[in-house]
Amino acid sequence: MDTAAREPSSSLSLPTASLHGHDTATLSQAMGLLAIVGDLSMGQPIDGSERAARLAARVAAAAGFDAAACEHARMVALLRWSGCTANAAGFAAMMGDDVGARHALVSRTLNAQQIARLSDTTELAEVHCEVAGDIAAMMGLPAAVESGLRHVWENYDGSGLPFHLRGDEVPTVVYHAALGGDLEILARVHGAPRALEMIAQLGDVKYPARLVALVAPHARAWLDELETAEAPSSQPDFLPVSVPLTLVADMIELKLPWLAGYSRRVALLAQEAAQLAGLPEAQQRSLARAALLHGIGRAAVTNTVWERNGKLNAADWEAVRLVPYWTARAGSRIDGLGPDAQLASHVYERLDGSGYFRSLDASALGAPQRLLGVAAAWVALRSPRPWRAAHEPAAARALLEAQVTGGRFDRATVDAVLAAATGVRAASGNGAIGGGSGGGANGSADAPARATLSAREAEVLQRISLGESNKEAARAMRISPSTVRTHVESIFRKLDCSTRAAATLKALTLGLI
Repeated sequence: MDTAAREPSSSLSLPTASLHGHDTATLSQAMGLLAIVGDLSMGQPIDGSERAARLAARVAAAAGFDAAACEHARMVALLRWSGCTANAAGFAAMMGDDVGARHALVSRTLNAQQIARLSDTTELAEVHCEVAGDIAAMMGLPAAVESGLRHVWENYDGSGLPFHLRGDEVPTVVYHAALGGDLEILARVHGAPRALEMIAQLGDVKYPARLVALVAPHARAWLDELETAEAPSSQPDFLPVSVPLTLVADMIELKLPWLAGYSRRVALLAQEAAQLAGLPEAQQRSLARAALLHGIGRAAVTNTVWERNGKLNAADWEAVRLVPYWTARAGSRIDGLGPDAQLASHVYERLDGSGYFRSLDASALGAPQRLLGVAAAWVALRSPRPWRAAHEPAAARALLEAQVTGGRFDRATVDAVLAAATGVRAASGNGAIGGGSGGGANGSADAPARATLSAREAEVLQRISLGESNKEAARAMRISPSTVRTHVESIFRKLDCSTRAAATLKALTLGLI
């Protein structure tokens, strides 16, 4: 790949319009959420990236870099896993467990069986780096941060991926973030003395040995400092003041391609239902935000569980029941998002107490919690899954009615959601809430972007974004696989990307799906 293809993007940015104007977060909040999703996806503690970011900034300072460069190192370390949901399916296919295997990979604890299954990961690294870099570009982060994230898996000796850069070809910020991240993970897993030995062995392999020599005398003191609270870094004036929460939702859903746009549709439906039900505007706003946050905890569960064809076993269910717990836990760590994340964590509670993770009953579930649960259930029923097709409206309605009869949902809430679903279908013009469109919530701002793709390309993009192969898309569209491939190449060219995950992320952002 040529050098120009590795340069940071200068044109990619998030649209200014958002879901009823309610789905934005501060840059600090959005980065915190992305870091937590990355940690959960990598099998790391929920504060792992935060701790690594503090160490990366200290590495840069020890190397004599100025405050701006130290902040860049902090940001790269904080967001270094922001592309890992995009290649989760690939890791799961290769290793059997994307979460556990990646924990073993970064902690250097791979067992013999895992080593035997680990093959060429160039494509996985390419997906990770492209998506991480695109996220940085969408958020308007400095070029040095975007460049660092696009090269986060490169090594000093040229053994890194996906471009095999070496020495000064690798952005210096990558070395700062990598060393800070290794120090945090290896010391936690192996203890500080052994961690320093392992890091020394990686000198002039993963990062310059001279950088290791600068860091080693301070490492133990820095690790001790991690146990104390640190004041949040100030947000530079040149950075955007807010980021759409849809970006966080989209990043989460890259983990399972068939989920693309799911949280957006739930947010739109829940907010419309809340309006019809007469809930105050503040609760409508919180419902939309909660819907976009409710999938955070999903990142902690391996793809093999989510894609299992058949009943989940007891161990699977224990992992799934913790999904809303991790969502609530994430919100509790980020100032200003606690109430929205708490609401989001009630999405699977049911009126008869059969839900999770708290097993609450009707006495503890108010109108917002009930609306969120029913809205999520309706959109899920109307969406295709690897093990079933999307339910037609009548069938989905019947299944919700059965939940009312069984005491899990209440009549008034189901009626409000069904009424809103009908209204959303009419407004979106796609024929079904959750039936295929991402429910693009960016309004007229998307018109120029939509015009860049032909109708056929848009249909192909819709299908590949949901995980269909070229052959599957060709069969459904009654065209040849080579024609699909031609359309995919055109889509990649027009969206300036090289992987399906990156195309999906950009298409959702631009309202194309």
